[in-house]
Amino acid sequence: MDAKEFRQKNAAELHDELLKLRREQFNMRMAMATGQAVKPHQIGNVRKAVARLKTVQAEQSRAANQGTK
Repeated sequence: MDAKEFRQKNAAELHDELLKLRREQFNMRMAMATGQAVKPHQIGNVRKAVARLKTVQAEQSRAANQGTK
């Protein structure tokens, strides 16, 4: 998912998506530790998706705080 798609979601949906991505990241890490085949580029893609999502969450948080001041 790219940032444009994340920006269209509300805070609850973003939180759910973050949990899903973190779970996927954990599962990949465990698969690598047990010697199962994991495509290395997928690990980077998930990590970048988490970073994009957290960036959008921070943007929304700042926008909400600006609106209250």
